Amino acid sequence: MALYRLAICASLGAALLGGGCASIAPSQRVAQSAPAAPGAASAQRNKQRALDFYEAFFNQHDLSAATRYIAPGYIQHNPRVADGRDAFVAAFTKVFAATPHRHSTIYQTIAEGDLVALHVHTVTGAQDPGMAIVDLFRFDAAGMIVEHWDVMQPVPDKTASGHSMFD
Repeated sequence: MALYRLAICASLGAALLGGGCASIAPSQRVAQSAPAAPGAASAQRNKQRALDFYEAFFNQHDLSAATRYIAPGYIQHNPRVADGRDAFVAAFTKVFAATPHRHSTIYQTIAEGDLVALHVHTVTGAQDPGMAIVDLFRFDAAGMIVEHWDVMQPVPDKTASGHSMFD
């Protein structure tokens, strides 16, 4: 399983994370949880569930979507959010209250096995250049999100290459 995760991490790292995967090696808790159903069908299902979750939770600010998409024992690797579905909802209840116009646009999606990566542009309002975010979700066999990692950076006014961070 560790080699499988390293291969996934290497491909996602090269594509989205700038190769920085060594720091997201799975914990012992990851190895103990049940693997997702094998095959392309489960990867496609997980991809659609990640997209549906993002739309409902992050764009519609539907906090109840967490119950439909996140397992109660959800493992969180973002240092500002505690483990568990309830802790996730509590954290974003505050975020949405402070930034009611927060909206996310997904530009890229990669799904393989039980992992889904999203390349996202999140803004808090019309004047906010926003954040570039890569979210990595791990799903269980039932299609619930059981683990999450993210990498975030502010969107600059201009880039050295002249290319957008999203197009």
